[in-house]
Amino acid sequence: MFLDEAIVTFNSGRGGAGAASFHREKHVPRGGPDGADGGRGGDIILIADRSRRTLYDFQLKSEFTAPNGIDAHGNKDGHNAKPIEIRVPVGTVVYDHESNTPLVDLAVDGMKTVLCKGGRGGFGNLHYTNSVRQAPTLAQKGAPGDTLVARLELKLLADVGLIGLPNAGKSTLISRISAAKPKIANYPFTTIVPNLGVVSVGDNSFTVADMPGLIEGASEGKGLGIQFLKHVERTLLLVHLVEILPLDQSDPVANYQLIQAELAKYSEELTGRPRIVVLNKIDTVDGDAVELEIERLRTVIPEQVPIFPISGVSGAGIEPLLHAMATEVTRASEQPRFPIIIPLQEAKDAGQWDVVRTDSGFSVQGKRIERMIAMTDLASDEALRYLHRRLQKIGVIQRLEELGAQEGDTVEIGNFDFAYEPDN
Repeated sequence: MFLDEAIVTFNSGRGGAGAASFHREKHVPRGGPDGADGGRGGDIILIADRSRRTLYDFQLKSEFTAPNGIDAHGNKDGHNAKPIEIRVPVGTVVYDHESNTPLVDLAVDGMKTVLCKGGRGGFGNLHYTNSVRQAPTLAQKGAPGDTLVARLELKLLADVGLIGLPNAGKSTLISRISAAKPKIANYPFTTIVPNLGVVSVGDNSFTVADMPGLIEGASEGKGLGIQFLKHVERTLLLVHLVEILPLDQSDPVANYQLIQAELAKYSEELTGRPRIVVLNKIDTVDGDAVELEIERLRTVIPEQVPIFPISGVSGAGIEPLLHAMATEVTRASEQPRFPIIIPLQEAKDAGQWDVVRTDSGFSVQGKRIERMIAMTDLASDEALRYLHRRLQKIGVIQRLEELGAQEGDTVEIGNFDFAYEPDN
């Protein structure tokens, strides 16, 4: 089943906890702290794979969780967890589902991106020694992993996109010029998913996508609308099929203008994309009618856009059309194909924080502070004192004082609530 959009939850692994231990050895009466570090949590990695054609697998499984890092034991470091590698079709764009922000465009076969980084392993007590604190008993918990609810959107990578109204003959054409075997019938919307085919012309070859028929209002989601218009974005060349004698007795010129208007509404950039107009089903009329229709189409089609009269059924006119398609694809290939969204780097303000008043007291907000709390063993008095000193050094305690925090006020940080106690 062809599926070009999926909502998936990705969870990277939590880091392993560090250890609080002391060196024990015969004839060494005062062995110092030697607690090791926890292992790193597993990453979530996406890989573009040209052997994948659909996002259907993500309908069967919509959540992926990487393993956690291994806790340290004594002076033995915990092992790093293995990453989870998930293969997606080439042309998959990943969005943050909540903000609709594009994160990465996996547009090249073999391209990899670390979508969610595993949490860092916690430090052992060996890291907390100094001239004053020579025997610390505190160790860090592992950092939590990242969670991302992502929207995966597949945009097919085809050199040529066949567009037109339903029943214009797109499926018949692609079946004749390639090995693709789409459903063909004498009624609209026989094609409900894009069909891909490889076309060979001499020593050259290119891919052609048969797009489901568009109707008026497609840019607003009517019919199969935006669901398939997005695939047109990736094509180098648009081949617009116009039926010379429509079943509904509509005007071919008006039909051409309707599709062009919908493309322009969806994306102005598409109107400037190289294109070829094909007047199809010429076997149903006489030669004079073909010439007349070409003259009428030329009144609304720019002079530089070629018009090819063909019959997808009989094969008339297809050979020169294929050579023209190959020439246009070669020419268009010399230009940048489309913008590629590179993975977003971690925001520079990730270390920023703020304190705000709430109905229940105060809330300290900021990824850095929340991670600090999550990595602290709140059951350890020494760890709590160390946490307090860090918050004081950063300026969080001073900010609470400035906002008028009183003894006993609730201070919310991440998933934890603390009772405020003034420094004295």
